[in-house]
Amino acid sequence: MSARIVVVGGGFAGTGVARRLEKLVPQADIRLVSPDDHMLYLPLLPQVAAGVLTPRAAVLSLSRLLRRTLLVPGRAIGVDLDTRRVLVRSITGEHEVLPYDRLVLAPGSVTRVMDVPGLREFGRGAKTLAEAAFLRDHVLGQLEIAHASTDPEERARRCRFVVVGGGYAGVETAANLQRTAVALARRLPRLDPSLIRWHVVQHGGELMPGLGARLSEDTRRVLVSRGVHVDLHTSLVGADDTSVTLSDGRRLATSTLIWTAGVAPSPLVGRLDAETAHGRLVVEPDLSVPGRPEVSALGDAAAVPDLATGDGAVCPPTAQHASRQAPVAADNVVASLAGRPTRRYRHRDLGMVVDLGGRNAVAKPFGIGLAGTPAAAVTAAYHLWALHVPAAMARVATNWALHAVQGQSAVRLGFLTGASGRLAEFEHTDDYLEPAEVRAAVAAARSS
Repeated sequence: MSARIVVVGGGFAGTGVARRLEKLVPQADIRLVSPDDHMLYLPLLPQVAAGVLTPRAAVLSLSRLLRRTLLVPGRAIGVDLDTRRVLVRSITGEHEVLPYDRLVLAPGSVTRVMDVPGLREFGRGAKTLAEAAFLRDHVLGQLEIAHASTDPEERARRCRFVVVGGGYAGVETAANLQRTAVALARRLPRLDPSLIRWHVVQHGGELMPGLGARLSEDTRRVLVSRGVHVDLHTSLVGADDTSVTLSDGRRLATSTLIWTAGVAPSPLVGRLDAETAHGRLVVEPDLSVPGRPEVSALGDAAAVPDLATGDGAVCPPTAQHASRQAPVAADNVVASLAGRPTRRYRHRDLGMVVDLGGRNAVAKPFGIGLAGTPAAAVTAAYHLWALHVPAAMARVATNWALHAVQGQSAVRLGFLTGASGRLAEFEHTDDYLEPAEVRAAVAAARSS
């Protein structure tokens, strides 16, 4: 079966589709479009930011995962659905047009940014490997500046860190980085660890509401016991380079605003001539795009019907669903090429795990609530299992073992000294073209 198959996205969903297609249609021309040459395991980013893991431990090399798939190093910035062409901006800035017989869209998500004054200019994200590395350097740098300063106000400002978003990413980022910050402060003789202030700002009435009231309260107690201020029913209303303003009227002096208040689908899907729901591409239960049977979509950018839950629910944007949608999407691509019936995606969520640093965690596997050491063991085991690749599992386990022996030993890497840390700088949300622009670019490329 000879066919041109283009997969957009090198995350759990896209990589999973490509790997399965290699086995099912060995003669097909498979191309995977990704700006990175690795698959990022997002749940481990808070540990990368905290220095528990090296950046290499949170990624899987695409060249090792894929055997026959051609990696196209670039970003898909538009799709002409009528002529079946994908417009790619390569990592060198040049445009390339990829024709396809079947298209699989798995471009993932970006940080959801609200229209809050100063947020884009002074907020820092925690969703990419570069952002995690930047956060580590930034937080450690703030403490070192505070240690060298003789100005009490500057010391207090540098030692206050505000995390907006009380979901999984925000809680894990605050919990892990707080431990690192305190450990470093204890090694700086002129810096009192009691000066360090961490805030988690959550607009809702509980942290990580999907875990249930009991585990949410367990999480809050762990954070508070470490000195973290948990501000519920509160939101960010403004920010500048020296402070943030909250909805309850408080103005907190800080040089660090970390924004983790949710994710949004890749801007790519909002610029297609196709229906979306809350920014996610509407798909059928078999993951095909209505009216475009040659196009499939899955992962964070697709509104996949959650048949296990019913009542019109869609699958949440989690790595668990993305990785399980991948084989269904690949099987359906092959079925559509062969003229066979496709199958629907159905999976019941296995639960969530939340790492709070050290021996603290909360988890809800198969609906069973766990906290403390048992939850930490389940969390570690789940992450190792989810990596799948033995070399990656060994690398993470080794990092954990070294950390357990040596303790907190994060250092600034210095790679991102010239970066501003702005949200848009690392996530490239302004790259994408409108349909008319894509058609014009594709037409120009075909005529040249």
